Amino acid sequence: MKIYKESLDAMLSIVRQYTQQTTDMEIERRVYDIIENVRANGDAALREYSEKFDGVKLDDFKVDQSIIDAAWDNLPEDLKHALLVAKKNITEFHSREIEQGFVDMDTPGITRGQKVTPLARVGLYVPGGTAAYPSTIMMTALPAKIAGVKEIIMVTPPQKDGINPAVLGAAKLAGVDAVYQVGGAQGVAALAYGTEQIPKVDKIVGPGNIYVATAKRQVFGQVDIDMIAGPSEIGIIADESANLVHLAADLLSQAEHDPRARAIMVTNSEKLANLVSDEVERQLSQLPRESIARPAIENNSYIAVMDSVEDMFT
Repeated sequence: MKIYKESLDAMLSIVRQYTQQTTDMEIERRVYDIIENVRANGDAALREYSEKFDGVKLDDFKVDQSIIDAAWDNLPEDLKHALLVAKKNITEFHSREIEQGFVDMDTPGITRGQKVTPLARVGLYVPGGTAAYPSTIMMTALPAKIAGVKEIIMVTPPQKDGINPAVLGAAKLAGVDAVYQVGGAQGVAALAYGTEQIPKVDKIVGPGNIYVATAKRQVFGQVDIDMIAGPSEIGIIADESANLVHLAADLLSQAEHDPRARAIMVTNSEKLANLVSDEVERQLSQLPRESIARPAIENNSYIAVMDSVEDMFT
């Protein structure tokens, strides 16, 4: 990893260079064309893009419930246990966020209050082009269930050998009502506008690549969204007491998501910076997703060495 040891002002200038956001107009145009094609041609456009982008020919996008049930039944017991623990923890946390309506009738002649109404249908976008993310399903579907959303549907990119069983198993455990094999900007467009097979939703949640993020931004207003989730990033603040193996693993945990991801560490120890940089390279060379993580580490990531702990937090 690149290591910078500069004055505070110089370091802030470097940070601005790394964090500057630009709009890729070519991607904007491509996404716009995809959305308009899906709006005009519905499922026919989805079939076209599935074959073009995913190399999969599909007539029916919906995954049969029997396949979803079998995926859960056949998951390894340790994975089932992990998903059940995740469900318990996520449910306990988000159950405390439930908003209650109220009616104030204490003032004669005046009734005022607030009514909290769950959305009717929410769409989950679950990435799947380069890896499987059952965690995305658990962290989006379960809060929606707790909030009282009536119907939760999910889209995820089709795979030549079928959708990862862990993804389907998580969908069953989290209470997803329907799973559709559609990915990319076309999947977002299908959720936003509806097609012959995929119903229109009230809100789209979940992360994705730059095409998915751009599509969510372009359909916002037609449908609600959670946020514009850009490439993954992680920021670590560490002193010389930190475990360098753990630091390197944490940096790579986000770098492996996307070549555009950013992994940044700030420390007041030049010795630690050099050791972590070497450890990142060691772990990177053994990483199954090295081809994705390496560009993120080499192009978008760095370790900053500051003079003091106070400067680390600037």
